[in-house]
Order: sequence, then C-alpha cells, then structure tokens
Amino acid sequence: MSDQPRRPRKPGKPHRRPQKDPVRILAFEALRAVDERDAYANLVLPPLLRRAREGGDFDARDAALATELVYGTLRRQGTYDAVVAACVDRPLREVDPPVLDVLGLGAHQLLGTRIPTHAAVSASVELARVVLGDGRAKFVNAVLRKVAQHDLDGWLERVAPPYDEDPEDHLAVVHSHPRWIVSALWDSLGGGRDGIEELLRADNERPEVTLVARPGRATTEELLGEEAALPGRWSPYAVRLSEGGEPGAIPAVADGRAGVQDEGSQLVALAVANAPLDGPDRRWLDGCAGPGGKAALLAALAAERGAALLASEKQPHRAGLVAKALAGNPGPYQVVVADGTRPPWRPGSFDRVLVDVPCTGLGALRRRPEARWRRRPDDLDGFAPLQRELLRGALEAVRVGGVVGYATCSPHLAETRAVVADLLKQFPDTELLDARPLLPGVPELGEGPDVQLWPHLHGTDAMYLALIRRTG
Repeated sequence: MSDQPRRPRKPGKPHRRPQKDPVRILAFEALRAVDERDAYANLVLPPLLRRAREGGDFDARDAALATELVYGTLRRQGTYDAVVAACVDRPLREVDPPVLDVLGLGAHQLLGTRIPTHAAVSASVELARVVLGDGRAKFVNAVLRKVAQHDLDGWLERVAPPYDEDPEDHLAVVHSHPRWIVSALWDSLGGGRDGIEELLRADNERPEVTLVARPGRATTEELLGEEAALPGRWSPYAVRLSEGGEPGAIPAVADGRAGVQDEGSQLVALAVANAPLDGPDRRWLDGCAGPGGKAALLAALAAERGAALLASEKQPHRAGLVAKALAGNPGPYQVVVADGTRPPWRPGSFDRVLVDVPCTGLGALRRRPEARWRRRPDDLDGFAPLQRELLRGALEAVRVGGVVGYATCSPHLAETRAVVADLLKQFPDTELLDARPLLPGVPELGEGPDVQLWPHLHGTDAMYLALIRRTG
C-alpha cells in the first residue's frame, strides 16, 4: 500500500449512482429509434416491450406507462417543443436531440399525465443522469422546474398566438400539428372552427384496436368472446378491443383467420366488393396490396361468390406480407410481385379493381403520430405522379362495365379529388358512382359521390374512396 496520505474529499453531497428506471429508459430508447432511424413507434415499441417482459423487468402496468409516455410525447411534441422553447435560453435546434427527448418525456409527464410534479421532475432527472450524464441532467432539472410552474392550459395561454390573430398557428400549437397540415385538413373539411378542432383532438387520442373477422374463416361472434371486445360501429366484420390488449394473443389472429384492420379500411374493401357493375364478376385485382389487410378481406369476399383475387405488390417484402395474410383463404387467389404502372396483365382483364395508393398518410396520424413531424408539403409533389399513374393503370386494367376503387389514407385534396378529377378528364368513358349507399349506416358522408371518412366523425382513419365505372 502507498504511504501517501489520501486526499480529503471535497465538501458536498456524496456521489451516488443514478437510479435506473426500466420504464423510462425503454421510452427513451423508443424515442431515440424514432428520431435516429426514422422508425415508427408502432414497429419499434412492441419488440422493446416484449424483451422487457421476457427479462422480468416489466408487468402490464409498466408496459402501459411506457406506451403512454412514448405515444403521448410524440403526439404532443409540437406543443411541448413550444413550452420547452420558452424555458431555455437558446434555439431548440441548438439543444442535442437526446436531451430534447428527455425534456419531451418530462414535459409530457408534467403536462399530459397525472404523475405528481415532484415525481415527474425527479424521474426525468434520474433518466437524464443515466442516459446523458450529470452535467446535462442539471440542465434538464432546471428546464423542467420552469415547465412545472404552469399547467398545460396556462402554458398554452403563453405560447400559442391568439386564435383571432393567427388561427392556423394557434391550432398548430394547441393541438400539436404542423401548420401546413392544419391548413390542409381544414381545406378538406371545408372550413369551420369546430370541425377542425374536433379532428385535431381526435388525432391526439389513442385509437382503439380494431379486428376483422375474415369471412369463411372466422366470425365476429368468435372474436366477441374475447375479453373487453365490442362490436364494430360500421363494418359487419369488425370487432373493437376497448382496452387495447395484445391482438397476437387472440387465437383467430394468431392463426390468420382474423387480423388487425381499421374499420375505415374494411369499409373501403366492402364498398369495392359490393359496387354495382355490368356483366360478369369473376376476376378481382388489388393493385397495391401490401401489407395485405384489404387483400385478405377482398379475397375472402371473392371466395364467397366464386371469384378469384389477384393481389399485386411492387415491393417483394410487402408481397410476402400479403401472401402471409392470404394464406388459408377458402377460395382461389394469387399473389404477384408487379408494378401497377407497368403491369404484366392485359388491359380489361378485371371486373373489380382496388388501388389503395401510396400517400402521405395524413389520415392515420392517430396511429403514427411521428409522421406529422416527418412529412413536408413537397412530399405531395413526389406522390402525385405515382398516384395518377396507378389510377391510370387501374382504369386500364378494368373491363368496360367494371368498377375501380381509388383509395388513400390521406384526406389531402391534392391526393384525393384532384387525382380523380385529372384521370376522369383523361378517361372520358368513365363515370363516378355514388359510394355513400355502399357504406350503409355510416353517417355524415357529405355530398358525394366520393366518400371521406374522419376520425372525429366515424372513429376511423381518414380514408378516402372514389368509385369509378368504365362505360366504354
């Protein structure tokens, strides 16, 4: 041993190791994956939760809290950024992204949950010590103590511009949507403050998990036997899980006889399947079939009538998902890897065609809240040519007297009515069918003939559908 005397410790609090909180560390890891890898929370979170449960660290309450922290922080990111910006002495772009993630988690606990203030601050500071270090933990502590000085309403009065001075920016801050998306959704709704506020609020609510009982393979009665299961609102094949739960644990879902599918998506497939046409009804096409939800429902409906579905998907890995979804279908079907803009089939080959085109996904912001922060207005320019070419391919693929369904999971007018109007000009031997009678019992479908579904009115994703018949 050395004979040198030990240096006396500096006065102050003794050093201690930061306390690791598995729930908040997991939530932080999910947010980092969303930011760094452009991942989606609904894809990143389940394996993280599964690994935590298998490791014995998590119970159901822990999983529920982690899920709320991740999705709540992502949904309200715009609002929390405005609040945090008012509490720091530099532009947010100069704050490291991992620090912003910890601050966002802390802000959500303070302003969006019932977690007590002292617990929200201390837990966030401990998280910062674990994942960021002591120095930046002090910064997190200082900022969150400022955030804790007001509740959410108090902060909104301070950081959101008055509605009368700037309605779009007010709504953007209060309801945590980019301004351009607020403007686009408002245009699609046709104006009015109440409607846009209800829609933006609905986008920030956690959606129910909706199942589909695939005809000929499962029944809604079977699914309704599950705990906390409720009938669907509109689709005869829909069942809602009112308390979330793990759909994969349901036997019918595990073996592919049922699936997870938003009710709006089910309604689109049903409308295409039931649209009136002239002549035979034997060959159906799903021209953008991945990942397979609509294709599985269409194939099952086709089988009941003795028809066959061709499910086409350009991306091979997505075609694999389609094949998995259709496996076990009671009637004939085929899955092919093909480009709907340069198809391998002959013109006029099909009686019914569905083309659910790639889009900005603005209709599913409830499920993928991070998408609102990734999308940009110029994304529309990238999708527009493809959407038109896919609809052109669908109109060429259907025979005279047959029907095409054009669908998007976006209510943006540039992706819906503008595309349909352009193609109708190029194909004068077509007519728009009134889609509304094909959604029986569904209220508030507008003036038609196309249909726009809404989260706040119908409890579905904001699916759009136009039905077009070839007349010559």
